[in-house]
Amino acid sequence: MIKVGIIGSTGYAGAEIVRLIQQHKEAEVIWFGSRSYVQQKYADIFRNMFQIVDAECLDDNMEELSDAVDVIFTATPQGLCSSLVNERILEKVRIIDLSADFRIKDVNIYEKWYGIHHQSPQFIEEAVYGLCEINRDKIKNARLVANPGCFPTCSFLSIYPMVKEGMIDVNSIIIDAKSGTSGAGRGAKVDNLFCEVNENCKAYGVAAHRHTPEIEEQLSYAAKEPVMINFTPHLIPMQRGILATSYATLKKPVSYSQVKAIYDKYYEKEYFVRVLENSCPPETRWVEGSNFVDVSFKIDERTGRIIMMGAMDNLVKGAAGQAVQNMNIMFGLPEKEGLQQVPMFP
Repeated sequence: MIKVGIIGSTGYAGAEIVRLIQQHKEAEVIWFGSRSYVQQKYADIFRNMFQIVDAECLDDNMEELSDAVDVIFTATPQGLCSSLVNERILEKVRIIDLSADFRIKDVNIYEKWYGIHHQSPQFIEEAVYGLCEINRDKIKNARLVANPGCFPTCSFLSIYPMVKEGMIDVNSIIIDAKSGTSGAGRGAKVDNLFCEVNENCKAYGVAAHRHTPEIEEQLSYAAKEPVMINFTPHLIPMQRGILATSYATLKKPVSYSQVKAIYDKYYEKEYFVRVLENSCPPETRWVEGSNFVDVSFKIDERTGRIIMMGAMDNLVKGAAGQAVQNMNIMFGLPEKEGLQQVPMFP
């Protein structure tokens, strides 16, 4: 049985890891880390865990935690994991970090976009970007995995086949994405109050969202050339879900069957990426509560462009589910283990 420790177990992503591990046959959470709720019963904070989790929250002492578990999930704000990790810890335990601390390989870009000083840049090069469908072989032996961001996961998986096959002008890519409010975390913020969010839709982080360099870096690897995009996220009045709609100019005319064959080439054997038929637009309601990403596309012959679409649950495949999928790969388990929840509807 894999012993799991979670730092940040009382945030939305951390709580989702707890939920998923409860349904995992090969893992158990033995450390519910939470700086805000030390010595409080976890089930008193999240009543859905009543009579399921009988444990108190502990602190975020990574040194002590590394002696007690096999893998640590850090579901924390940017900067915390990089301030705690060191070589002694990595020699004893494997870490899956859900923050952005180790996603971007250029520390100067990280510090510019996130506005904080990186405290352990010596581990950036070693860290593996944990997009399971792309970096599976690298993840297997990693000590430190940088779990991808929610917007980058949905956007990248929607676009990747066309970029990889050189079918689009990569510098024409525009990504328009919508997210539910849980993507902003559990902290109290005026902008996330019910009265602020309900009956409203707004763009935010316009031309400045910090997931932009992460998306650009991963697309650049796929394209084997530098990629620069326009990325605009929007907040919509729902709890879970991301819908990403991306636009790009085709390099040559293509048919539906040609593009569908390209998507199938990359995703036919990927259980968690579902390529929809007949240009059916993805919907967040059909992936809610699951680790699935639904992707689709529509060719616009009039403009010579292609619209690439993706939908997923930002807390599952966009955070906790992908983190558990990474853990399964790292420990040689079936990737589906603990992640076979059927999407919830309604």
